[in-house]
Amino acid sequence: MNTPLFAMIRSSVVAGLLALPSLAPAQVPSIAPPTTVPPVGVPSVGAKTPEVPAQDAHPLTRADVEAWLDGFMPYALQRGDVAGAVVVVIKGGDILLEKGYGYSEVAERKPVDPERTLFRPGSVSKLFTWTAVMQLVEQGKLDLDADINTYLDFKIPPRDGKPITLRNLMTHTPGFDEIERALFVTHPKDLPTLEQALKRWTPPRVTAAGSTPAYSNYGAGLAGYIVQRVSGEAFDDYIERHIFAPLGMTHASFRQPLPAQLQPWMAKGYDLGSGEPKPFEIVTIPPAGSLSASGGDMGRFMIAHLQNGAFGSNRILQEATAIKMHGTPSTMIPPLNRMLLGFYENNINGHRVITHAGDMQWFHTELNLFADDGVGLYVSVNSVGKEGAAGPIRSMLFRQFSDRYFPGPSQEGKVDAKVAKEHAQLMAGRYILSRRSHTTFLTVLNLLGEVKVISNDDGTITIPLLKGPDDQPKKWREVAPFVWRSADAGDRLAAKVENGRVMRFGYDEYPFMVFEPVPWWWSSGWLLPLWVTALVALSLTILAWPVSALVRRRYGVAYGLTGVDAKAHRRVRIASVLVVATMVAWFVTVETMSSSSDWASPATDGWITFLRLLSLVVFVAATVVALWNAWAVLSSERRRLAKLWSVLLAISCVTVLYVGVVFHLVGYSANY
Repeated sequence: MNTPLFAMIRSSVVAGLLALPSLAPAQVPSIAPPTTVPPVGVPSVGAKTPEVPAQDAHPLTRADVEAWLDGFMPYALQRGDVAGAVVVVIKGGDILLEKGYGYSEVAERKPVDPERTLFRPGSVSKLFTWTAVMQLVEQGKLDLDADINTYLDFKIPPRDGKPITLRNLMTHTPGFDEIERALFVTHPKDLPTLEQALKRWTPPRVTAAGSTPAYSNYGAGLAGYIVQRVSGEAFDDYIERHIFAPLGMTHASFRQPLPAQLQPWMAKGYDLGSGEPKPFEIVTIPPAGSLSASGGDMGRFMIAHLQNGAFGSNRILQEATAIKMHGTPSTMIPPLNRMLLGFYENNINGHRVITHAGDMQWFHTELNLFADDGVGLYVSVNSVGKEGAAGPIRSMLFRQFSDRYFPGPSQEGKVDAKVAKEHAQLMAGRYILSRRSHTTFLTVLNLLGEVKVISNDDGTITIPLLKGPDDQPKKWREVAPFVWRSADAGDRLAAKVENGRVMRFGYDEYPFMVFEPVPWWWSSGWLLPLWVTALVALSLTILAWPVSALVRRRYGVAYGLTGVDAKAHRRVRIASVLVVATMVAWFVTVETMSSSSDWASPATDGWITFLRLLSLVVFVAATVVALWNAWAVLSSERRRLAKLWSVLLAISCVTVLYVGVVFHLVGYSANY
């Protein structure tokens, strides 16, 4: 369901310190996105861009595609330690080629059957939800611009006077905070109904609707619930009757667990293809990502959208509705790729491409439609792979397919060297993705997951998080005012600048979120080293306790402090133990939650509540004790080193309390 912030931040910590998503804590250690060029119909900004002639296109025939894929996929899977994959190519209203590679079950050497083997396409599931919404829009039962509270039986509060609309949900601009709790569960008995999952906790509104893209699984869940309420049919039933049935999709289901007749065809998911299979992932917000489907069935869905809703004699959308869905953009930072109504742009080589990717923990998928060429490309793999190989495999497959069959002129803009250097320096700094936790204890990951933009001497910029297929950071050269293109892949960055300040910048690969400057008061540039220093100082204080006791015992030296000095000395050590122990508990908890869906579940609500309350008590009490100890030591005749250390301990406890308050470690709620 598109890599969630949890995974994206964690990966950036691992490989430079939340990889996407798309749904859940997926371990994707680098971002190697599909490459893109300016959207068709969007005027370029700034200097003229001379065209470099493109190579001739290969014939898009079954024989050529199969030969090319047979050279690409087996090698990619073997090198990346990926168990299996399915690839589907559509042309002219038919499946040109559908082919399985590798294994759906490694131990049994069970090959991937493209027509029957089910993969989990994650957030590509949302396209079915959005299609269902558009079906009801064309029937006059839904209005894209009405307050969604019109269709709900519970209330979503406004923000800045603006309600949420279905258009906001479809363009990922409802303004919800990110959610992570219980996106996955292991056991079917723990699966709530869609209504229960949505009503348990409504994420806070953190931005006004329509103002800021921030990918939202909760928003997709709301859309599915609206479909359910307005149609009078359960969401699973609606999709089966109104999309699967007219398309002949017999090997597809949103149901969890799978219907008995489909279970034998479900591919196993893997971290590494050489490793052990993982359990079936149960998604608690099904409209956002619970689909299981074969490559052949996904091909039928692609054909319907490529033909503006038609599939043979059946239709899932009227032509005008499909055109509206595919061609209504939400422009945030021109000239970058844009969100459409559910799809988003992935334009390349002068061709209009609409797309959606999806990531479960183990399955990784991308669906691309060359909308004006009648061609579709679908790929899904069932393993993360070595060093996150799933991401580069699907990205390079799309890039090379596009360059082979739809080559186009490359564009090279030019900005004055002095201006480019000034703009690069303006961009330099720390940023954070708009898709993140704002109000829960997971905001602490923001401190670890800030994105640096580095200004280079030659006027280019580098962003260590954004890497190319060689796993090296891309170098971005300015080709128009505040528009940068990568030298190796052609994808772009663009910034929105007001009054000489960068307000946000976007990336072609992420039309559904933007990078925003980090406020100074929680920038990791100064706060992270201060926080680490504080924890080290407190840890050394703890270590000195038994060491000094052993030294005194060894040499027969009496404890030299009495009265208030002795009390303060002992209590600040106890306070140090409690603070460090509490922080260790947080580190272990967050790390365990990032690697285990069982821990990011309701089963740990009691522990989270306890830990947040404990943090409130411990951090406040320790700060009071440390300040009192500093006052006592500074007022005494003790040595200068002792006085300096007491001040350091006071600063350390204040720092930990500051981090606890700013990043919501203190509190009482288990919502996140």
